[in-house]
Amino acid sequence: MQFRWIKKLGLAIAAIIVLFMLTPFAIVPAGHRGVLTTFGKPSEQVYDEGLHFRWPLAQAMHLVGVAIEKGEGEGDAASKDLQRVQTRVAINYHVKPEAAVAVYRDLGNQPGERIIVPAVHEAVKAVTARYTAEELISKRAVVRDDIVAALKERMSRHGLVIDEFSIISFNFSKTFDEAIEAKTTAEQLKMKAERDLQRIEVEAQQKVARAKAEADALALQRQQVTPELLRLREVENQAKAIEKWDGHMPSTMTGNAVPFINVPAAK
Repeated sequence: MQFRWIKKLGLAIAAIIVLFMLTPFAIVPAGHRGVLTTFGKPSEQVYDEGLHFRWPLAQAMHLVGVAIEKGEGEGDAASKDLQRVQTRVAINYHVKPEAAVAVYRDLGNQPGERIIVPAVHEAVKAVTARYTAEELISKRAVVRDDIVAALKERMSRHGLVIDEFSIISFNFSKTFDEAIEAKTTAEQLKMKAERDLQRIEVEAQQKVARAKAEADALALQRQQVTPELLRLREVENQAKAIEKWDGHMPSTMTGNAVPFINVPAAK
């Protein structure tokens, strides 16, 4: 019974395959283009998405993806100052729909393995060698644009388009990382020392300005002191003394002077 069941299943699968091979129609799904081959030879026509007629057994419809594909990779390179650099990048690309036949025929329908991977490695190494290790960090956007320019020239010849390209990371040797960290620390300390010096100079200038203002004020006061002002201050002081006097004469007097009041001498 079990053998009979397996035999029936095998016959059903075989029938489905035969029907598929004998069907006169082929479907090109979304995100793809079709390349029709007749006894293995591709035609020059690119078939859009949808249902298409084909001769059973003689013709076959092959699918070429034209949707955006994503790839990531990393590789070693050397900078202009001979620092070892490990670069990790990400790329989004797609096949031009009109180039579907060329991609199928010339690249074996494997653009990622045959073009993208080697082209990215070559472009990254070539561009990295133009910059020092520090420039790779400080001019990251420029480095990315140079890599994209190098990739476009090669990929366009094969009907491939770059949609996005990103440098995920640059990784250097431990010795270089430590040197960069030490340089950064030194620059931070230098900036702090410069800020402290500026603060001290400002405070000194403020002290000089305050001292000058006080000196100018004192000089102005001295210029305004006149004999009349001194006499007025003396009268004001005597008036205040009289207001505070309780009317009693002091028990001990010196000479004929009366406190607080200048009495004219009798004639």
